[in-house]
Amino acid sequence: MTGMQAIIDWLVNLMEVIGAPGVGLAILAENLFPPIPSEVVLPLAGFTVAQGSLNFVSVFVWSLIGSVAGAYLLYGLGAWLGAQRLRAIAEWMWLVKGSDVDQALAWFDKYGKVSVFFGRLIPGVRSLISIPAGLDRMNLVTFGLWTTLGSAIWNAILIYLGFVLGDNWHIVGKYVDTYSNVIYAILGLLILFVLGYFIRRAMKERAAGSADTTK
Repeated sequence: MTGMQAIIDWLVNLMEVIGAPGVGLAILAENLFPPIPSEVVLPLAGFTVAQGSLNFVSVFVWSLIGSVAGAYLLYGLGAWLGAQRLRAIAEWMWLVKGSDVDQALAWFDKYGKVSVFFGRLIPGVRSLISIPAGLDRMNLVTFGLWTTLGSAIWNAILIYLGFVLGDNWHIVGKYVDTYSNVIYAILGLLILFVLGYFIRRAMKERAAGSADTTK
């Protein structure tokens, strides 16, 4: 049995035993353990709705509860980590400085609301976006509202697709994978750009230090 098939069987059993709240628990787990993908959980839940076993509204509501609860747990992790610990980690790491943390938090303070909303629509980022929100100590109500809005859109689309596709609910994952690959490629380019910036900065500082010692 493949790992994905084991996940599917577990989800089916969970929904059979406790119904729509099982979807909420699965989505909560998806936030904390990324190997459980929402692009499997939610379309499968939609397919179950199409069979008449569950109610669409209750599935959607419970999925939203699971999304928001998981987001707040990761927010708490970011808040516990704190900017001071992150600065200390940054100073210990190669190429990165504590001031980079301050700049990143300043950026997040300015664009955090939009980042939380759109982050909930990006696989792989959906969960992680809650951690910088916690680091920045974003207002809890504001964080909850933007998380709820983004999660509502994502969850509703995937549940509806599973409902409409019926037995073919599994193809949703293929399209989400394609979408994810495009997003990951863009993120990879951004990471390379940032890494290049850090390397150039380190080289300039080393050159400036060498020039000072020769004076």
